[in-house]
Amino acid sequence: MPIPNSKPAITIRELESFEDLQQVEAVEREVWGASARDTLPLTLIIASKAAGSLWIGAFDGAVLVGFAFALFGMENGRLSLHSHMLAVRESYRNHDLGYTLKLAQRERALALGIHPMTWTFDPLQGRNAHLNFTKLGVVSDSYRPDFYGPETSSVLHRNGTDRLWVKWPMAARRVQIRLQGKDSRAETLDALSILIPLIHFNGDGKPARSDLAAALSRQRIAIEIPSDITEVERNSPQLAQQWRSATRWAFTEALKAGFFVAEFCRTVRGQQGPGVYLLEKGSVEEYVPELARRSK
Repeated sequence: MPIPNSKPAITIRELESFEDLQQVEAVEREVWGASARDTLPLTLIIASKAAGSLWIGAFDGAVLVGFAFALFGMENGRLSLHSHMLAVRESYRNHDLGYTLKLAQRERALALGIHPMTWTFDPLQGRNAHLNFTKLGVVSDSYRPDFYGPETSSVLHRNGTDRLWVKWPMAARRVQIRLQGKDSRAETLDALSILIPLIHFNGDGKPARSDLAAALSRQRIAIEIPSDITEVERNSPQLAQQWRSATRWAFTEALKAGFFVAEFCRTVRGQQGPGVYLLEKGSVEEYVPELARRSK
């Protein structure tokens, strides 16, 4: 499946040969800067492929420049597909390959009759939040503190490994609308305009907390994050830790009180952003009816 109008010409296909699979570790190391301890062993990559896991790659000629890895599991007593890894080499990130690889996963999962798909991501990473919520249409009602432990050898995991566990209802109308290029930015901005975020910037780049009881009494909650947490981590690790602690508190308390994460909006307010999550009160099954039908 070549990508039209792409320079260089990138091909999306499944990893098949030993030569394909042995390139995964090099991409992992480049993208995450992880040690051998935290990269997938080649033997496990080969075994998981042979056992039916989905390994989809983006190739520039014969060179692997990105991949998506999904494994089968069980969720709520049903067969599920969990997208564990998605990586794109830095020099190829202007080709929208992350989005294209997710679409390739969706095509194969739907052909197998499996949906929704799940995965995790760091909620402080605004670029990933935009891809997941705005472009793909995921939802989330699960926040997992230190999902991979306090840290790993990756340069991206020095500020904890908190994750949102997201569900992608791939056949839902919500997702189909997003994949047609229509998003809910206008509606989200309208909703955010009347909310005082539970976590917000205090004017000098630090997170400030609003009154929790007041926030929980409403039908919607907003949570702000920095526009580029990687830059914050590089320039001020202590400030990055403050954002982790504050947003961990906000997500944990909101989800415990019966909210779920519905949308994310990238906004421009000064040089530091922020990005803003919109949480709705209720269940994801009520919000996305296709999830309710699937769970029965």
